[in-house]
Amino acid sequence: MLRVTFYFTFLIGVAALAFWRGRREERLAALVCVVGTALTVVTADPRAVRFASFGTIAFVIDLGVFLAFLAIALRSERFWPLWVAGLQLTAATIHPMMLISPVLAGRVFGAALAFWSYPILLLIAIGTLRTQTVERWRAEADIASGRVIS
Repeated sequence: MLRVTFYFTFLIGVAALAFWRGRREERLAALVCVVGTALTVVTADPRAVRFASFGTIAFVIDLGVFLAFLAIALRSERFWPLWVAGLQLTAATIHPMMLISPVLAGRVFGAALAFWSYPILLLIAIGTLRTQTVERWRAEADIASGRVIS
């Protein structure tokens, strides 16, 4: 229960930071995390043994989250969204591994899926915090090159 509380606190904190200080891509990435988490929680069957077998709905959600992160990364001028998309791709490929190797069932599979959420949130937070620095560097480069019109 402590892990769940920590995750939701971290998720809400990163989303709040992204919506407060981030640009469009940080906000979109945080929104994707929130929506993906909400869909996972809503569609989870409380009677089922978690991660005991391949979960089609969970796979579709993780694949959708990956595609959303990929779209953000392909439109972004920043590098962090590529890392986020890559980490989510790793999480999404764990699902088909259940079909290939059912030995991964249970806690190993669940831990592998849950693990990637934390670095993804951390990268969104770092990307958000560095937004002002990157914008300042771009403005200084524009001034130095004479591209700024006052």
